Amino acid sequence: MSTINKSSSWKALNNHFEKIKLTHMRDLFDNDGDRFNKYHIQYEDFLVDFSKNRITDETLDLLVSLAKEAKLEDWRDRLFSGEKINFTENRSALHIALRNRSNKPILLDGKDIMPNVNKVLAQMKSFSNDVRSGKAQGYTGKKIKSVVNIGIGGSDLGPAMVCDALKSYGTKDIIPHFVSNIDGADIAQTLELCDPETTLFIIASKTFTTQETMTNAYSARSWLLKYLKNQESIKNHFVAISTNEAAVEKFGISKDNMFEFWDWVGGRYSLWSAIGLSIAIFIGMEKFEQLLDGAHDIDNHFKDAPLHENIPVMLALIGVWYINFFKLNTHAVLPYDQGLSLFPSYLQQADMESNGKFIDRNGEKIQYHSGPILWGESGTNGQHAFYQLIHQGTEVIPSDFIMPIHSHYSIGNNGNEHHKILIANFIAQTQSLMMGKTDKEARAELKNQGLDENIIKTLTPHKTFEGNRPSTSILFDKLTPKSLGRLIAIYEHKIFTQGVIWNINSFDQWGVEYGKQIAKLVLPKLIDPNETSGFDSSTNNLINYTKKNI
Repeated sequence: MSTINKSSSWKALNNHFEKIKLTHMRDLFDNDGDRFNKYHIQYEDFLVDFSKNRITDETLDLLVSLAKEAKLEDWRDRLFSGEKINFTENRSALHIALRNRSNKPILLDGKDIMPNVNKVLAQMKSFSNDVRSGKAQGYTGKKIKSVVNIGIGGSDLGPAMVCDALKSYGTKDIIPHFVSNIDGADIAQTLELCDPETTLFIIASKTFTTQETMTNAYSARSWLLKYLKNQESIKNHFVAISTNEAAVEKFGISKDNMFEFWDWVGGRYSLWSAIGLSIAIFIGMEKFEQLLDGAHDIDNHFKDAPLHENIPVMLALIGVWYINFFKLNTHAVLPYDQGLSLFPSYLQQADMESNGKFIDRNGEKIQYHSGPILWGESGTNGQHAFYQLIHQGTEVIPSDFIMPIHSHYSIGNNGNEHHKILIANFIAQTQSLMMGKTDKEARAELKNQGLDENIIKTLTPHKTFEGNRPSTSILFDKLTPKSLGRLIAIYEHKIFTQGVIWNINSFDQWGVEYGKQIAKLVLPKLIDPNETSGFDSSTNNLINYTKKNI
């Protein structure tokens, strides 16, 4: 059985929870005028305000003690040293090497991996510059105008999210597209927007055998050859990010257009690698390197800052406080920037694939909750959808509100009308979630409207808000490549920290693989014309019904 919940720190937190669980944040703010100053961290232009959480000094002290008892600092050192902490796959988790801008040696099995990292970055720079400048052309000599990234999971969500977030930095001459779903509609609808003569495909598959990715890749290949009618054209229109050189060459892709990808890079941590080639082509390699710079900043902050002053650590510990003691098992990420509209989806994979596990590092069943159900939407769209539940629902949902102070777009009166309204909503939501509205306040508000007493009596319960609903605010100057790199790395290290607390290997994903194994058993049965009887009654009948009607 996992032992962290038997630790002295855990028991102390349980006792503390019993004392604080009914305390309202209104009272915490009323009793401590210095609360904001005590419960925020500023790292350059990043301000992380966690004062609107159900915490006190004692809470944070006990949570930091829990982190120390879980040996977080030791695990952090093991991560950065290249130790094979992903023990179920016998791999290191060295995504931090991909953005190691100090270029200090990072050893894996006694060998510095930075020369290989720098070699691939140089290859990405050369290739992306050639595509952007028009030096790298299609088979018929035309400039590339569409880049289609074909991948799945991290090799899709990461680059898609970054390209969307940094659209204001992207070239107007090249449109990036992202295909991941095995549903034929995904690739078909994307190809409808492309011209074979001016389209470049990036096939992102570490093994070059991933079923969804390779099915889409071969469909793209057939589409290209249908129009260009020459196998040699593949060399001009396809590149691969893979470790399987033989399969890449068999596909028809030139060895020169293969970008190395290492097994110590997990898919959900891979946008910093050659998987980010679509990003480099779209925003330019200089801006891609700024993305790496931002992540490297946070790597250093996470590695060096004391736990009480460490942004990823504080976010992680507050999350543990809610999940394991308040039993609040969902978490909302609410970015108030349209560019970050894909960020919650990206974090769903990063978090739930990492810590969505019930087996600990010892191979034993966990006796407490682990990873949260993570979801969200960009503001203010979410306000007119699910915020009703956040404010008045029976579920209490801790939320992260994310906001750049300056926008890339000047629009409306004085050029910033839209953005000021957005900021007002951002601040108002966190305040109203924390404060709520009492019965007395709701009644007075209705009375001021001149309403009849009977109407006031009827409406008052519906107009009250409990408040005491926690949120963390993350503010930064502007959504730039560097600030986005910082933001992503903050959440990466938050997830790692929580995995350490829960005694989880955050770097494997056997749950993903299991569903694929079963799919490989089902597919032949769908092709076989005979009636299927080898599974349970539901699965048999679903297969047989589909075969009859397909």
